[in-house]
Amino acid sequence: MEIKRLVFNPFRENTYVAWDDTKECVIVDAGNMVEGENRILKEFIEAHGLKPVMAVNTHGHFDHVGGVKWLKDTYGAQFACSTKDKFIIDSTAGGTMYGFKCNEVPEIDVDLDAVGEIRFGETVLRVIKTPGHTPGHVVLFNEAAKILFTGDTLFKESIGRTDLPGGDYSWIMKSILEEVVPLGDDVTLYPGHEDSSTIGHEVLYNPFIVEVLNNEINYKG
Repeated sequence: MEIKRLVFNPFRENTYVAWDDTKECVIVDAGNMVEGENRILKEFIEAHGLKPVMAVNTHGHFDHVGGVKWLKDTYGAQFACSTKDKFIIDSTAGGTMYGFKCNEVPEIDVDLDAVGEIRFGETVLRVIKTPGHTPGHVVLFNEAAKILFTGDTLFKESIGRTDLPGGDYSWIMKSILEEVVPLGDDVTLYPGHEDSSTIGHEVLYNPFIVEVLNNEINYKG
């Protein structure tokens, strides 16, 4: 599996194009919100001869779903996201947030709360539920390449916000410690914002994880 990171919108959201030798691809967290960003994504897809089959979302925040309708209209790509985040999508789609106009978002085609994996070409992404940043947040794991798309659950030396609607600190820490960390130190993390990392690095240097592992804080309340 090959991966290209494109940074879009004022929140500097990471949009990932993932593909394999079949040239089928998925777009993980399509944050392209304006015509210029659509053009950048389209030029990359066409330059590599790719066929987008799905827009896969780790969660439903507007800075991650802004390009879904464009992908569906342009390529017929299905929209995969947890329906537990539908209330978040519905609350912002077509409206405004932080002074920014939010794009319309189509109905969810594939409920990631109800499936265990996403397939494209010869590639499998395991869907792992990681509520906390949002109720329906998931991460996407390719075991063969040891790659994990973490969305806004886990960043390099930080974690996702839990003060937004549906967020919960105890749940995000439970998700990280019980679902993400056990995948192994050598797994590379591709987060929704900022740079990539590894699970091993985060276990050593992420202050939110370290303080729990050192029994300095009880995330369970």
